[in-house]
Amino acid sequence: MEIAQIIPVADTWGMNGYVGWGWMVGMMFMMVLFWGAIIFGVIWLIRGAVGSRPEERRESPTEILERRFAEGAVSVEDYRARRKVLANGSTEANGAHDEETLATPHAEGGNQ
Repeated sequence: MEIAQIIPVADTWGMNGYVGWGWMVGMMFMMVLFWGAIIFGVIWLIRGAVGSRPEERRESPTEILERRFAEGAVSVEDYRARRKVLANGSTEANGAHDEETLATPHAEGGNQ
């Protein structure tokens, strides 16, 4: 290579004590990468913080019935009748239930 070809390239990259357009283009590219990384990092942190909330798990009808029975809000008879309806997926006419479902172990009169 001749010296006449090297000098213009050296001048564009700031080889003579000043910053030429070569460094300016390189620094603009680095500035875009830097700010892109900053913006990406902030968005990533925000999405991570918002998305890390535990999802609310919905109780199934059976779990609600069991919880209400444990709290004492539902009697044994109601619990058994509703449990049967949930298990079978059907109801009897006019809400009537057979006596076996409604009977409690203590009401049967047996000593068990």
